[in-house]
Amino acid sequence: MPMDSAIIALCPAQFGERESVLLECGPFRAVGFRYPSGVCALRLENTVGSITLLPWQGQQIWSAHFYGRELTMKSMFDQPRAGVGYLDSYGAFLLHCGATAMGVPSAGDSHPLHGELPNAAYQTAYLELGEDGEGRYLALGGSYRHTVAFTCNYTATPLVKLRPDSGVLDVSLEIANHKTTPMEWMYLAHVNFRPVEQARLVYSAPCDPEHVRVRSSIPSHVKPKPGYREFLGELARNPGQHNVFSKDLPFDPEVCFYLDYQTDAAGWAHTLQMLPDGGADYVAHRPDQLDKLIRWIASNGDQGAMGMALPATAEPEGYSAEKAKGNIRTLGPGEMVRIAYKAGALNPAEAAEKAALVARILG
Repeated sequence: MPMDSAIIALCPAQFGERESVLLECGPFRAVGFRYPSGVCALRLENTVGSITLLPWQGQQIWSAHFYGRELTMKSMFDQPRAGVGYLDSYGAFLLHCGATAMGVPSAGDSHPLHGELPNAAYQTAYLELGEDGEGRYLALGGSYRHTVAFTCNYTATPLVKLRPDSGVLDVSLEIANHKTTPMEWMYLAHVNFRPVEQARLVYSAPCDPEHVRVRSSIPSHVKPKPGYREFLGELARNPGQHNVFSKDLPFDPEVCFYLDYQTDAAGWAHTLQMLPDGGADYVAHRPDQLDKLIRWIASNGDQGAMGMALPATAEPEGYSAEKAKGNIRTLGPGEMVRIAYKAGALNPAEAAEKAALVARILG
């Protein structure tokens, strides 16, 4: 029978320049500290690695390290920065994007890049030690209340669970509308792995131009180089070119794809970056919750990101464009929605099992 959860409320005063152990229990350990930038950080450890989260800055997973390797994208930031815009502190393993808007704002939009959630100042944060149907876990949770007079009033409550002997995280987010009128909402899970030379993408979507489509529009912050549009055209005709990562392919500054996934019998879709040593990076999502899947790859020397599976409610073209496509969702007065997905690392045996599952899904 699952044990009752133990909750430890956190406050910024607990986080100093020196590391401090906040919890230690069996295979788990939680360590608090502050980066030199002043941003509070919480490292959760298990038997195979650790994640570092930012309890009061978006509840981002700033970094993930499992099986002796760094999973997180290469960026220009060695630490998070406080009180800055999205691109001024960009390099996390996972960012929650939304919720009143998401994506790259167009000329008619007023929302920030990927919305207010990525660097939101959370009002509460807590550690949770518990057990559910999948076993024991150590988690970080919290809440962020976003209120704008005459416009919106909602609470976002994420939870990231770390299991004792696993490199795969269980991530969930609840959004509750407190207004007496409906609330429009959007969400994207920006999961940023590090690309590995000659790693192979395996995923439960048919790899053809109908199911793997290349984004042809170029965001305002992207400055294309000569030959970039031609490369997009090649990928549109033959998307399989991107399935094996090579630094020689011009993912500079970035390339986006939109994919249509198939699921297993339980409703989960699967994406793996199969590594040369047999292990894999992994994302599982539920298209019945997040029906859009964006793939974002960037490799230009300064940044290296394999956003192989970014589950979302809409494509990342900004509020106005997605509104025109019918991709904005609505929460009724007092309603709440919950979304869940998995992200992290697999050992070779787990990777082989998931790759075989993908093969069965695709037939």
